[in-house]
Amino acid sequence: MSAAGAKRRGPRRDGVQAKEAILAAAREQFAEQGFEGATMRAIAAAAGVDVALVSYYFGSKSGLFVESLRLPVNPAVAIDTLLAEGTEDLGRRLLTRILQVWDEPATGAPLVSMLRSVSSQPDLMRGFLETELISRLERAIGGPDAELRAAAVVTQALGLIFARYVLRVEPVASAAPEELVALIGPTLQRYLDGV
Repeated sequence: MSAAGAKRRGPRRDGVQAKEAILAAAREQFAEQGFEGATMRAIAAAAGVDVALVSYYFGSKSGLFVESLRLPVNPAVAIDTLLAEGTEDLGRRLLTRILQVWDEPATGAPLVSMLRSVSSQPDLMRGFLETELISRLERAIGGPDAELRAAAVVTQALGLIFARYVLRVEPVASAAPEELVALIGPTLQRYLDGV
């Protein structure tokens, strides 16, 4: 086979356009099908690219979803990093990390914007939370009612995020991160430990 007829591996020469086409298709598919219903294959087809190119640029459906929202931090990766250290004191460590990310203007502002826009698409948000966050915590903590306890952690954290950063409810909005970690961290740990 001649060099001209050989299939080229890796990204196309018009990689920027291909990547943007994939992101546009992903946004559309996630909006129409939800996180669970959207597939890498359907997104690739809508973008007019091979499915391998989607994996090449974004790694996984979760990575593509996060990138399609233009999030500065991938929540699933952040949880995996924290879980790598075990579940001891995870409630405090998780809450500390959440507050660090959301309090930082460079990462917090895009996250607030994303939360406002995604809240109008509950199926999409629910699918992502269940598949990427709750299931990760559930596997890590195990035991009776692990799924319910993991969901309690995620909903408690999401409630704090919404109250502090979107609604700006006082005194939560202006409380020092250490105060919130001391107050809420033990509750998250109780959910994680199942006691």
